[in-house]
Amino acid sequence: MSLHIGDTAPDFTVETQNGMISLHEWAGDSWVFFFSHPADFTPVCTTEMGRTAQLSSEFAKRNVKPLGLSTDTAEEHRKWIKDVNETQHTTLEFPIVADADLAVAKLYDMIHPDESETAAVRSVFIIDPNKKVRLTMTYPMNVGRNFDEILRVIDALQLGDRKRIATPADWQLGKDVIIPPSITNDEAKTLFPQGWTEHRPYLRTLKVD
Repeated sequence: MSLHIGDTAPDFTVETQNGMISLHEWAGDSWVFFFSHPADFTPVCTTEMGRTAQLSSEFAKRNVKPLGLSTDTAEEHRKWIKDVNETQHTTLEFPIVADADLAVAKLYDMIHPDESETAAVRSVFIIDPNKKVRLTMTYPMNVGRNFDEILRVIDALQLGDRKRIATPADWQLGKDVIIPPSITNDEAKTLFPQGWTEHRPYLRTLKVD
């Protein structure tokens, strides 16, 4: 199954090292950073799981719940997490989906046969509180994710929802944003009474809090 931006994230009930969860119920009113990794007890995956745990406060302040996945068992997850905590100097508490039968990986198109028939590639799904897929990214097995980018895009999505803006290339919090072309100047005067800079009729920038 191929998932597109705007699709409802498919629900599932599955075992994790912390017990059974159902995605939609577990997510509640939070955003979800759902990410897969190829296998427990592997080096790149260990650093990614550790980095996610290290950033727990950053995810929490954005109302984001991390959810990992690999095609290993919950018992393997529990054993591996001890290594993650020791080598990455952290405490991993978020759930990791145990997907030994590949059911969730196939549901989310995480199995890419040219990479592996049984291990998931490094997929990312950002899911909003309405359970809509807002972003997808896929990394090959030998390339670790950029967590600065994951946090950046969550910030951009959340600010866009609050302020009805778009964000330019390489945008960071505090930098100028863009008024989308779908908003007329008359509407923009109400939405953005602080005014904006018009570089072209289609390119209007401003700062927002």
